[in-house]
Amino acid sequence: MLGIKYLNEAHLKGFEKYKYSCVDTSILSVHVMHPFWNWLVQYFPRWIAPNLLTFTGFMLTVINFLLIGYYDFGFTAASKTPNPIPDWVWIMAGINLFVAYTLDGIDGKQARRTGTSGPLGELFDHGVDSYSTLLIPAYVFSLFGRFDLPPMRMHFVMLNAYLNFYLPHVEKYITGVMFLPWGYDFLMWGVSLTMAATGIFGPGIWQVPIFGVNSCVIFEVTLYVSGLTTSHPIIFYNIYKSYRDKTGKMRPFLEAFRPMIPLIGLAVVSTIWAFLTPNSIVNLEPRMFIVLSGTIFSNINCRLIVAQMTDTKADLWNGLLNLITAATIVCIFPYTSLGIPALWIEYERNILYALVLVVTVAHLHYGQGVVREMCSHFRIRCFKITKPADIAAANGNGRHPSTNDEMIEIEL
Repeated sequence: MLGIKYLNEAHLKGFEKYKYSCVDTSILSVHVMHPFWNWLVQYFPRWIAPNLLTFTGFMLTVINFLLIGYYDFGFTAASKTPNPIPDWVWIMAGINLFVAYTLDGIDGKQARRTGTSGPLGELFDHGVDSYSTLLIPAYVFSLFGRFDLPPMRMHFVMLNAYLNFYLPHVEKYITGVMFLPWGYDFLMWGVSLTMAATGIFGPGIWQVPIFGVNSCVIFEVTLYVSGLTTSHPIIFYNIYKSYRDKTGKMRPFLEAFRPMIPLIGLAVVSTIWAFLTPNSIVNLEPRMFIVLSGTIFSNINCRLIVAQMTDTKADLWNGLLNLITAATIVCIFPYTSLGIPALWIEYERNILYALVLVVTVAHLHYGQGVVREMCSHFRIRCFKITKPADIAAANGNGRHPSTNDEMIEIEL
């Protein structure tokens, strides 16, 4: 589309050689969820493509985001009596999220059952998961509201969520192995049950202090502490061990650190805009500010996934950061010190909305472009299972080089 190619020859050759390597030691995942998913996947017809399961689960999280946002766009519902969000919305959100989590757990198993395991499945799965990183925290923000959890603190919670999701992919970029974090399964269970409990008992339960501590403070502290104690140290140790035992990619320090630069850039630029704008845009439009930073994060993460799967260098910068940097400069510029009228608040709001639109279109174009290029290269369809005979016919005399019998099957 538009003649833009996102994958070069090195990427495509890297995908052909790619083998998935994953370690999952989560007690909840290994002993509870995987047995459940192994049982459940047997009831799915073999004609259903794994990516269709992935996409369906993602759309359920999008529906939740849109539905809760419809009733509580500015995160003010928690402070109103009665709360304008119907109880059924919370119950539906909890069910949708758990179904999405389940579909995310069985898509790889469906790929094994149908013989369609491959790099597209992993890329598609983790790519849409990175977008969900901006959607799911927003559900919880509506529980507490902007008065107990001010938008500036929401911004830092989002940056923490981005970091927690991003670091395992940096780890894989360096070590060649995806060590699935323990916190993911507990998080999905926790948020699903929280949504359901809110619908049953009412959102007022989250306004009651626990041992004198506000619920939203407990939520924040739990998020920060869980990453610092259960995820980050293990990631750093696995990276250290890969260098010590020479089992990883053995990338030089500067190359290993490259993936962190775009994420740091996003954190710095978005925080500067949030703090220094005279119009306090993060308080004016907290939801749209989250969508902006989250969409840029998803694009950064997707490009890192492509790099680590193809064993190519990660991007040193992301083009979408240029847009938010330019917008930040325009919005925080000290016009009055030069005798120029200050930037009108509606102008800044329009800049934010326009930027969200441009960034979203650019990211979606990147996503569909990468998927289309991979499907074309491997002679497959994203949402329809392609039979081996069809692939052989498309290639003239047999199998495509991506059809590797020794490929480690995807367990996502």
